[in-house]
Amino acid sequence: MARDKLKWETIRGDSRAQVIGGSAVGLVVLLVVLLLTLTTCGGGGGTGASAKGKDDDKPAKGPSEAVVTVKPEDGADGVRTSGALKVAAAKGKLTKVTVQDSKGKKVKGELAQGGTVWRPATHLSAGTKYTVDAVAEDSEGRASAKHAAFTTFVPQNTFVGYFTPENGDKVGAGMPFSINFNRPVANREAVEKAISVSADPQVEVAGHWFGNQRLDFRPEDYWKSGTKVTVDLNLSGVEGSDGVFGTQRKTVKFTVGRQQVSVVDAKKKTMTVTRDGKKIKTFPITSGRPANPTYNGKMVISEKHPVTRMNGDTVGFGGEYDIKDVPHAMRLSTSGTFIHGNYWMAKYQFGKVNGSHGCVGLFDMRGGGNNGTPGAWFFSNSLIGDVVEVKNSADDTIKPDNGLNGWNMSWEKWTAPQR
Repeated sequence: MARDKLKWETIRGDSRAQVIGGSAVGLVVLLVVLLLTLTTCGGGGGTGASAKGKDDDKPAKGPSEAVVTVKPEDGADGVRTSGALKVAAAKGKLTKVTVQDSKGKKVKGELAQGGTVWRPATHLSAGTKYTVDAVAEDSEGRASAKHAAFTTFVPQNTFVGYFTPENGDKVGAGMPFSINFNRPVANREAVEKAISVSADPQVEVAGHWFGNQRLDFRPEDYWKSGTKVTVDLNLSGVEGSDGVFGTQRKTVKFTVGRQQVSVVDAKKKTMTVTRDGKKIKTFPITSGRPANPTYNGKMVISEKHPVTRMNGDTVGFGGEYDIKDVPHAMRLSTSGTFIHGNYWMAKYQFGKVNGSHGCVGLFDMRGGGNNGTPGAWFFSNSLIGDVVEVKNSADDTIKPDNGLNGWNMSWEKWTAPQR
């Protein structure tokens, strides 16, 4: 009976009974059970799952297997502005690429091929030094870096664009951004891509080519009053034609003062001035006589002259007129259409007779100045970029490229792909 009791106490794990019984078997069983219990609960030492995870978090030792390459090579000179720059990573992926010029202006770029290749999103500027700093990581997270510098070529043959409006101008709501190039442009898509036009408040703005030397930008409708327009001319390094490159790199900003539209009714011989949707003035006018009617359509004021000379020889009318002191003249077309003051017609004829060679005339006094006449008032209350719309004339609608008059083209045609 005493021996049976001893066995029972040993099975229960009573170490005191083992000592009393003088047997080591119970002690071994107890240690095994405790060890299994601790291992099952995960409370053991360095070989458990928790310890393994802690080791995995440690950074891998040794050099990175990733290799970064930059083309062109460090120190290269005379580099092409398009197609030459490429950053790549072998046995790893690019994590950071910074390309900038000597003034700190960064070049935007795009990753491709799973993060192993970086190329610029646009062309580089000509005659400019660039630095490249790139970092790649291998599969173990180890970084490898590369630094390089190079200089782009200086072109021998160049083109420039002459634009309107100028930086800082305050203009009317019909003003497009119009740029005329001094050389024909064959790569029109590349040149147009290098010019961005943005507006605040935001509105879609699109470009349209008139031939191969003029590019205009405008929104679908007239600009809203107070709109701030920013134009980024990134033409330096753009190949406009074979071997001919742009040189301009500048930002142009202008503001829309208000939306003024003046509607000329050639049949009624009146002009109604509307500003921001509110009618503010109506004047009697004279427009083109039956033999030389005024163009119909939307025309933008592109020039203002307090006094100017108008000679029929310059616009195909021979010696029919030569007036040396036309007051308050504002150009509406390249071909010679103006809205201007008229002192040589009797005041009572305005609103009753169309007697000009195609211009729109307002009663005025010789010498111009702030004389209180309709011609003087309209001149002082007009901005370059304001719109004059002519209707009910016997002539055709003015062509969109005759002046800054692209508003006579529908938005669908304006934005349609061009060959």
